Amino acid sequence: MMKEFREFIARGNVMDLAVGVIIGGAFGLIVKSLTDDIIMPVVGAIFGGFDFSDYFIPLSSTVTATSLEAARDQGAVFAYGNFLTVAVNFLILAWIIFLMVKGVNSLRRKEAENKPVEPEAPPADVQLLTEIRDLLSKKQ
Repeated sequence: MMKEFREFIARGNVMDLAVGVIIGGAFGLIVKSLTDDIIMPVVGAIFGGFDFSDYFIPLSSTVTATSLEAARDQGAVFAYGNFLTVAVNFLILAWIIFLMVKGVNSLRRKEAENKPVEPEAPPADVQLLTEIRDLLSKKQ
């Protein structure tokens, strides 16, 4: 069973998937930082200098805190600002992935256009006649 497991892990698809997951996780952190540290503060400054991540609606009368973290400790909250930040995060990530896939598809199309076209093989009967001709010419 261990041998079969090693063969499974050593397959190219599994390794490619593992690399993709690791790079995707790291890329997700970069996009999160881009959103949290660069984009959302600019958007907040444009709309009055606030931080979207701390916008919430208390769902309990016991919630009196002004920050989302403290409000969550006090009770249930509807954290629409945090959701908005995550949604923007997703849109940025989706856009970047779209651009990457578009670039790869463009490269593949260019490779396909530049690849020389191989002539089609003649039908089987023509191949057979050609072989017979070549054999007869060798005998003479």
